Amino acid sequence: MASAAAPAATDSTLPPPLEQLRHLAGELRFLLPGVRVGEARETTKEFDRETFWRRLREAAMAVSRAATTLTEVFSRLPLPSPQETQKFSEQVHASIKAIIAVYYSLPKDQGITLRKLVRSATLDIVDGMAQLVEVLYITPTQSPENLISYNSVWEACQQVPRIPRDNKAAALLVLTKSVDLVKDAHEEMEQAVEECDPYYGLLSDIEEDNSDSHGDEEDILGCPSNRDSYWSEEDQELIIPCLALVRASKACLKKIRLSVAENGKKDQVAQLDDIVDISDEISPSVDDLALSIYPPVCHPTVRINCAKLVSVLKKALEITKASHVTPQPEDSWIPLLINAVDHCMNRIKELTQHEVEL
Repeated sequence: MASAAAPAATDSTLPPPLEQLRHLAGELRFLLPGVRVGEARETTKEFDRETFWRRLREAAMAVSRAATTLTEVFSRLPLPSPQETQKFSEQVHASIKAIIAVYYSLPKDQGITLRKLVRSATLDIVDGMAQLVEVLYITPTQSPENLISYNSVWEACQQVPRIPRDNKAAALLVLTKSVDLVKDAHEEMEQAVEECDPYYGLLSDIEEDNSDSHGDEEDILGCPSNRDSYWSEEDQELIIPCLALVRASKACLKKIRLSVAENGKKDQVAQLDDIVDISDEISPSVDDLALSIYPPVCHPTVRINCAKLVSVLKKALEITKASHVTPQPEDSWIPLLINAVDHCMNRIKELTQHEVEL
């Protein structure tokens, strides 16, 4: 009788299952800031790349298994007992702590770009698990939210084997994403210019829907007024060199990526990180320029955004030129692109000079 009563007594001292899940979610959320700003742990051991990636894969698989078990037992009735919940919670917490520990074991000298990718993957897993636990204690029976949250954790864990294994591969991945972002921005700008209507389709649909309830002079909520919805002739003239500058930005990124692919060395991690850091600024600068050409266009603002983009482009080209990925800088493509960027900027200055002087 004594042995039978012991588990019941232990059970009674534990919080209810859903309360344990709520506490677990809070613990997981508490770990996130540390991962975002945490540094690599100092060690005297020599870094073993193969061992690191094996441990990271195994840790991700353990998280995935823990998420599967937790989802299964809390998606049906009856819910687990407090003791069973404690066991499942400890498994989840231990698996998350383990993958964070593996991330911390990646030294800085393996490359900041690579560490950022591993950190991002780790954050996705920890945040996904925290969200799953939150959903399970809010809706602890089978529901679409449970499956969606579980799939997010599973997908985050599946991404781990796809992370680049060295800093050069990581740099190429990040540069490729930057090229794609600038390419998309350029295509959107070109489409708007070809249609000669920056809000093509948007205003006409809303005006038709609101024609019975709004006067002709009244602005449509969330959209510019009709007089501000089109480009003037001066605007259209200014957009031409702006488009050329964005096109030059895309060319710069593509050439930088090609140079890294052809000449980049895995052991030159600091130079690769420098190239990626400055190249990462190109896409946001292009976005700022693209947004500023939508009417009503403020020409001085366009000029400022163009100047910022030119500054970033030149810095990216100079850093690339001074690095090992450009073995013969005097015969390179870099001076040609710098001249193209300068030509665009000079034309933009000409077209905006009058308004700047006012």
